[in-house]
Amino acid sequence: MKSSKPAVLKPALLVLGATGAIGRGVVRAAVEAGRPVVAISPDRDGLRALQGSHAHADLSILVAHPGDDRSAAALAREVRKLDRPIDGVVAALCTERERGRVLDQPAAELSDALNANVVAHLAAARHLLPLVVEGQRGGSYILVDGPGASHPWAGYGHRSVGGAALHMLARVLHDEARPLSVRVQLLSLDWPVRTSENMRHACAQWPSAIGVGRRVLAMLDRKDRAPAEAIVHCAGPCNEERASDDDAAQASDSDPALLTSRCLQDARTLLGSLSPPKTPP
Repeated sequence: MKSSKPAVLKPALLVLGATGAIGRGVVRAAVEAGRPVVAISPDRDGLRALQGSHAHADLSILVAHPGDDRSAAALAREVRKLDRPIDGVVAALCTERERGRVLDQPAAELSDALNANVVAHLAAARHLLPLVVEGQRGGSYILVDGPGASHPWAGYGHRSVGGAALHMLARVLHDEARPLSVRVQLLSLDWPVRTSENMRHACAQWPSAIGVGRRVLAMLDRKDRAPAEAIVHCAGPCNEERASDDDAAQASDSDPALLTSRCLQDARTLLGSLSPPKTPP
């Protein structure tokens, strides 16, 4: 009697914040490329809807948010229970905050912003990077973040401070992960992300969610033209973007001054684009 060997599972891609616009774009791009995906988000209903929209894909879901060491460690244990190698992680974590001057807010507001946007990324990396190392495939860990880190964003100072800190964290992780044979990079978006929800107001230079997803996949597969630096900037439509009916932008104003003004005013929509939908308590 011949003994049958257990099937060897293909390595999977972990996507944190999978129910946000960026996360959904990454999941879609990965599914298009035939990659197995583990989608992670605190939004249970959103994950089920995501799974339903990719019914024939190799897509697993986990309800979790690695906001601190404890929750990130718990997530890592759940991923290990899947018993499959992990060759990449995409972290699209972002928390929307109320508009307001830094000087008008208590110091605790900045602490909360740093915990949500920087500490959460560190906690996730501390516990999920080892999973990529264990895969022994020279995988990648990609963080995704939006504008405001290089220059102060009026009315969103907490966001700018947090973004600058996240950029430095990415540089530190990039250096510290080199001996582990894992490439850590941050994809920095200079414009909001074009989605079906904001299509009416979107500007031509805004990248689409699926375009960002394809750019992330190119970075993961080492096909991106940019050098392997810690920070990779996306100043407009991503290089991997392809025109399609659902991604095409609406006609924009012809006056460049009006276009720039409107784009900058609508930049706050990026926070919602990166953030997963809020779940009821």
